[in-house]
Amino acid sequence: MFPLRAQPQWENPVKKLLREGKPVVGMTVTIPSPDVALQAARLGFDFLWIEMEHSGITLESLRSIILATNGTACMPITRVPVNELWTAKRALDSGSMGVIFPFTSTPELARQAVAACRYPPAGLRGFGPGLASLRWPAPQGYRTFADENVLVIVIIEQAQAVERIEEIASVPGIDVLFIGPNDLSFSLGLQGRQDDPKLKEAIARVLAAGKKHGVAVGRTASPEQIGGLIKDGFQFFQASSELGMIAAGSRGILEAAGKTAPSKDRPMY
Repeated sequence: MFPLRAQPQWENPVKKLLREGKPVVGMTVTIPSPDVALQAARLGFDFLWIEMEHSGITLESLRSIILATNGTACMPITRVPVNELWTAKRALDSGSMGVIFPFTSTPELARQAVAACRYPPAGLRGFGPGLASLRWPAPQGYRTFADENVLVIVIIEQAQAVERIEEIASVPGIDVLFIGPNDLSFSLGLQGRQDDPKLKEAIARVLAAGKKHGVAVGRTASPEQIGGLIKDGFQFFQASSELGMIAAGSRGILEAAGKTAPSKDRPMY
């Protein structure tokens, strides 16, 4: 008889790239359509940012979107509506390979986010993966695979979070400190302005804390911004949504035909 070969252990490629200091880019999905999700997953993005805080995506459509990524190298990662255990549990049991927690303004909320993504004794996630274990039939078993590979991303979008960023960044298990520049601008009293020195200083504090504690830092980025942001040390990027990309593609076609195109300054998803 031939000796049995041990199967290689599965690994989340996004987590691997971040650990190696390399950038990752994800497309935002806001439309509850597996067709759109599959096309997005096949375009070459490292992950899909599945948007449940600011879209009509439901739990049922989340499951369909995640199943649509099967057979691709694109990791499904979900922004849940609130930083609570039950929202993360449902996203993870649906097959998400990471959870994005909004409004994580304290180290206590950061620890809660990590606990929501880990099984006991390391965390508080209840065992009942169902679809997730079918979507990710890892050789090492789903429980071990998930504990080692699920990404924990916390959004820094409040002035309080910036004030406590050293404490938040030092919480074990945090993979990404993601800056929400628009909400952070409003929280700082800047009414959404992106060029104010006060906002730039806050962003620099988050970036410095990430570097100090070995945690990747991310933010939204346009094609024009991303190269400079990588040089600054950012690694995790949320690109435009399918709606924004439709607008950008339409602009190019209309301009080429001499038609009136949407302004680049017009807000897009």
